[in-house]
This record gives sequence, C-alpha cells and structure tokens, in this order.
Amino acid sequence: MRQNKKRTIVTAGLTAAIAAAAIGAAGCSAAPAQMPDTIRVENVEGAKDTITVTGQEEVKVVPDMAQIEYAVYTQGDTAEACQTENAEHLNQTIETLTGLGVEETSIQTSAYSLNPIYDWNSGTQNITGYEMTTRITVSDIPIDQAGEILSESVIAGINQVDSVSYFSSNYDASYGEALKGAVAMAQEKAQSIAEASGKSVAGISHVEEYGYNPQVRYSSYSGANKAVAETAAAAMDMAVMPGEVSVEAQVSVEFVIE
Repeated sequence: MRQNKKRTIVTAGLTAAIAAAAIGAAGCSAAPAQMPDTIRVENVEGAKDTITVTGQEEVKVVPDMAQIEYAVYTQGDTAEACQTENAEHLNQTIETLTGLGVEETSIQTSAYSLNPIYDWNSGTQNITGYEMTTRITVSDIPIDQAGEILSESVIAGINQVDSVSYFSSNYDASYGEALKGAVAMAQEKAQSIAEASGKSVAGISHVEEYGYNPQVRYSSYSGANKAVAETAAAAMDMAVMPGEVSVEAQVSVEFVIE
C-alpha cells in the first residue's frame, strides 16, 4: 500500500535571499538579494493506495475435434520398388479419407524419407534394400469419426500410428469463462486483504493475463513404430475416449483501495 501527499512550496529566489540575509548578519558587505514577488503553494496528489493480487481458474471442456498423425512404411529390394509400393498405400489412404468425408485441405503429407538398408554384419556394409516412410497428418476430424477414420486408414495401408490428439473448438469461449473466474477470485482476495486493513476495494487500475494457449490439446494414444499386425489390431479395437481438456486462465490485478 502506498500513500503520498506532498505540500510543495515554490519560492523562486527564496534560498538565495535567506543566504544573503545570513551573510549580512555576519557583518559581510554582500548586497542583499531581492525577495520574490510571489510565493505559490501547490498541493500535489500522489499515487492512490493499491494492492496487487493474482487469480487463477480452470475450466474443463469435452473436446469435439481430433487430429491423427500416422505413416506408411514400406521396404523393397530397390528404391523404385519401395517408393512405388509406398505411393500405392498412400494413394489408397487418401482415397479412403476423402471417401469418408475428410476435406483435402485437412490431409497433409507432413514428412517422408527414403533410405538404404545396410547389412552391418558384413565387412563391406552392403545395401540389402531400401525403406521409405511417408507421414500423414489428418486434422479437423469430428470426434465421432476419429475411430472409423483410424481403422479404415489402417486397412488402406497405414502401418504406423504416431498419435491421436484431441482439441476443443470451443476453447475461446471456455477461456473467457476461465478469465471471468480468475478475475472474480482476484477480487475476493483483494476484498479480504482490504477489509483486514480497514479499507475497501474501490476499483481496478490494471490487469495482466497469463496462460492463453489456443493450441491446448493432449494425446491419448501413441503407437509409433508398431508392427503392421499390432497397429491394425490396435486401431480396429480402439475406442475413442477424448476425456476432457483443461482450459486455464491466470491474471494479475491491481486494485485501488480506500
């Protein structure tokens, strides 16, 4: 808490006059200084009493959108054969996705790689074949279609599942609710502190927010580098359980008290 009220006396030349009077009293021959014509008195109001407190609120929301990241992995005796097989599975997967109603703008080839396979046990490190991985990210999936899309994609040729992530399209509304709760908590804390000091809260002078994260999500399944049979079985038996997404808001509020 701060309280500052100053009474400022503006006296142009007053200091010099006092000094001159003191010199004259000591018997010096210095000429007396001229006194100022006016003396202005000004009351300056300092900063008001304030207290700063923090508030935090958490809102749980059920996600309604999903994002799947998976891949097609193939091996072949030659680079061309490996790439051809990989492209076939990739095209089948894309056809399956569009057939299930997924927009092409929601399908992204996020990464791909083609590498030789070496026989590290031989002294000459001979190339025994090639391997290729094409990773696909499918976004903006309605939560009730995630299980079907994942299962059908595995049938089409997907044989690696990296992650299934869940999102809430209502994040902004939920965050707004959390913000209100955080400010309300801060107000309650400020009121308690003010009452303990014999004062009351008069208003808010400054607010800062923390923690805004519109990309909030969590992954409920991760199966990268699973064997084909394992991945297919996991996908076919997978029940989509999105749970809840936690939306948090934190604020720092400066209150005026009186």
